Amino acid sequence: MPTERVKVLIIGSGPAGFTAAVYAARAGMKPVLYQGGQPGGQLTITNDVENYPGYPEGVMGPQMMVDFQKQAERFGTDVRSGMITSVDFSGWPHKVTVDERTEIEAESVIISTGASAKWLGLESEQRLNGKGVSACAVCDGFFFRGQDVVIVGAGDTAAEEASYLSKIVNKVYMLVRRDEMRASKIMQQRVKNAPNIEILWNTETSEVLGEEEVNGVKVKNTVTGEEKVLEAQGFFVAIGHKPNTDIFKDWLHMDEQGYIKTIPGTSKTNIPGVFATGDAQDKIYRQAVTAAGSGCMGALDAEKWIAEKEVEMQEA
Repeated sequence: MPTERVKVLIIGSGPAGFTAAVYAARAGMKPVLYQGGQPGGQLTITNDVENYPGYPEGVMGPQMMVDFQKQAERFGTDVRSGMITSVDFSGWPHKVTVDERTEIEAESVIISTGASAKWLGLESEQRLNGKGVSACAVCDGFFFRGQDVVIVGAGDTAAEEASYLSKIVNKVYMLVRRDEMRASKIMQQRVKNAPNIEILWNTETSEVLGEEEVNGVKVKNTVTGEEKVLEAQGFFVAIGHKPNTDIFKDWLHMDEQGYIKTIPGTSKTNIPGVFATGDAQDKIYRQAVTAAGSGCMGALDAEKWIAEKEVEMQEA
């Protein structure tokens, strides 16, 4: 298997990965970035991005990621297609395998693999994704101001997003599969007290309706089997996210959901020289701008670590 040595290896190509690349490249560290299975990350399935600073007219998600990549490449980032299929963090330099056929020896690794929204698995849900179907109320709720929307979920995230939407839209239908919610009591109370949130218990989604955009949602009562159509222009799925961190689980400390644990205030993991950024380690904010900020942290932490390692090796 051919082997290559790099100073900084960045895994992932969302806002965190490309921001890390910009900083690492400008510091002269010649970063190599592998794009992974979804080049550009979650923003490539987002239509309009209106809340990222510097785009006063808003920007299409895919275009924004093209801009990020061009900026990273301008400073000399080596952007490559390919999937990281395994890692070995038992020694230094760190060993990383690409597409099971190339080995990279990396002096430092910045993980920016992001997270993926969990979906219901409906054909109509995927077909209308970005056309009224969304997995982020904070990102897309503004587009439905004054309209009616449906949100699916029963945990704290769903309750929080329903409350957020209730301040913007006309009405929120909240679909809960069982006769109770998993959300904390305070979040449940907030939802129940909102006059324009209607909770539909024992209810699941049969189909999202619409050709070019969402115009309704067919739902089914899980107890009676009765079906009905809710008129709505937006459909939000809030059943959780899964961090894309499985290949690191034998090496890095994670929480029960698979988010990589970092030393507070840094991007440092439990393995020296391995840094985690963006949604792979952030389950709270999950915004492009916070991911970009953590990507900057990852690059600065990596730069400092490599400088200290070089001094250590010279003294040895």
